[in-house]
Amino acid sequence: MSERAQAIDQTWVASGPAGAIGVIHRSGNEYDFRLLADGVSHGGYPSLDIAKSALHAHLAPGSDWPDFTEH
Repeated sequence: MSERAQAIDQTWVASGPAGAIGVIHRSGNEYDFRLLADGVSHGGYPSLDIAKSALHAHLAPGSDWPDFTEH
C-alpha cells in the first residue's frame, strides 16, 4: 500500500467451526487478508482465489477450508 491508506472496496469474512477467523479486503486490483489471531496484514495478491488460498495456508495444518462471506 502507498503512504496513504487505500479505500477498501469489498470485504469477505472467513469463518470456521468456531466463528470468524479472518478477513479479506479488496482495494483496487489487490487483495489482502488479516487473520484475527495475529492481526498482521498479508497482501498484494492479484485475485480473490489466491488470497483465499493464502489465508487457508496460514491456518493450522489440517484446518478445513473456511467459509467466505462477502460483507
